[in-house]
Amino acid sequence: MRPGRGRYIRQWQRALRASQPEAGRHQDAAHCPGKRSRPRRSAMRQAQPRIGLKQKFMSIKFGTDGWRAVIADTFTFENLERVAQATADYWKRHRVKGTVRHIIVGYDRRFLSEEFAQRTAEVLAANGFQVTLSDRPVPTPAVSWWVKASKAIGGVMITASHNPPIFNGFKLKAHYGGSASTKLCQGVEALLGKTRVKNVSLAIATRSGKVKVKDLHPRYFTALKKLVDFELIANSKLRFAHEALFGVGAGCFDQLLAGTTCRVTTLNGQHDSNFGGINPEPIEKNYARSQAYLKKHPHDICLVTDGDADRIGGMDGRGNLLTTHQLISLLLRHFVRNRRGTGKIAKALTTTSMVDKFCAAHGLQVIETGVGFKHIAVEQIKGGVLLGVEESGSIGFPGHVPERDGILSGLMLLEMLATEKKPVGKLLSELEKEFGPHRYARIDTAFPLDKRTDLMRYCAKNPPAKLNGSSVVDVRTFDGIKYVAEDSSWLILRGSGTEPILRIYAESSSGPAVQKLLKLGRKLTTQV
Repeated sequence: MRPGRGRYIRQWQRALRASQPEAGRHQDAAHCPGKRSRPRRSAMRQAQPRIGLKQKFMSIKFGTDGWRAVIADTFTFENLERVAQATADYWKRHRVKGTVRHIIVGYDRRFLSEEFAQRTAEVLAANGFQVTLSDRPVPTPAVSWWVKASKAIGGVMITASHNPPIFNGFKLKAHYGGSASTKLCQGVEALLGKTRVKNVSLAIATRSGKVKVKDLHPRYFTALKKLVDFELIANSKLRFAHEALFGVGAGCFDQLLAGTTCRVTTLNGQHDSNFGGINPEPIEKNYARSQAYLKKHPHDICLVTDGDADRIGGMDGRGNLLTTHQLISLLLRHFVRNRRGTGKIAKALTTTSMVDKFCAAHGLQVIETGVGFKHIAVEQIKGGVLLGVEESGSIGFPGHVPERDGILSGLMLLEMLATEKKPVGKLLSELEKEFGPHRYARIDTAFPLDKRTDLMRYCAKNPPAKLNGSSVVDVRTFDGIKYVAEDSSWLILRGSGTEPILRIYAESSSGPAVQKLLKLGRKLTTQV
């Protein structure tokens, strides 16, 4: 790497780690993108490196749907080229019937994401693939939609989703428009470094037609409008806020609802590669500025999307938290009560038991999966799934790609409000009156990887007799350990897929009861 370039990235990285302000600038009005706080693109292009073959090959480890790493540490242009080459090699060797040699490439708002996406397109084009490259930051589900709609063999999204700003990632999308399977990811990883990287300049590739740069938003938006009662939403006169968390979702609802009676207020929509000093995740600790704004300026609802807009969170019109479990339950009620939907509900095991209670009351089958939307996508591909849901705010819908979609989730919530003509708080009260209150919390605690198997074995063999006085009636072991009590409260212990961390999840009827369950979970971790 050129010395000047290396110093620049290292200085940025050190400053980013050290500063991390409590919150970013707050933006109150829609249609006001604000100043971009990323480096000037002209300066970055001038310093663009061409990687030498003798440079050190950093360790590359794939996770559930691709590769994520720290920018300028392991996530470098050299390693990106190697991953892109391995991806090309895999898809050349594993052709999929009904697809063409076409790959969709998109990117988010992270530091150097555009340049990483361009380099990816160069490598893929040099390997004989037709590449469609997004002309600007784009939601991950838009890339997934384009993959399926254009019968492409796959897609690549440059994003680290909700991870800290110092990370970036190379997310693989399969031909069906969903997260790559474990087999695909392992196959690409196995081909790393097997062949020399091929490359062609973007200018040459675009002139030859091998790379086409397009705005991926319009066709994706058109598809979304067909999945909701858009006329109902358009005439609803809803006034809602959108907390974009500085991510690619900024401006999406403005564009979708332009010319309608709806009024959109975009919060934190400016392009800031530091995400205002937060991890762009739809959780309450990241909502402080928006909550303060909503208390002074009430709306009907506030929708929240994460960094790459594939997940949804929310608040009511005055800034009170709507948990992802509550949003999932409200949408399930809407689909069954108002849309007359039928089918199976695929839910990750960490999702609220209110889903189970609702489905039991309405004769719907529940399929419980491991954590990770790719498990839910498998069920969606099989067919017959009305909704696929995860506690992280990941929701998949029928008629769409087998993928979570934060923008479509937001439109569905607007459709719900337009249909019900009631405040979201009232709808939630009605739901809890029927099925009882459900409170949830999760904590992460450091735990050695080499002790994880022993802990899971101990917990499976020694389940507690009761959870807060209610008898344990089920012990599930397919993704960690889940204890389910007779009163539907539950406790889960499961390890992180990439870190020496143990996640402890709990749900019960009250906050204090949840805290007692978490305390029990912590106690269990001391038994090995």
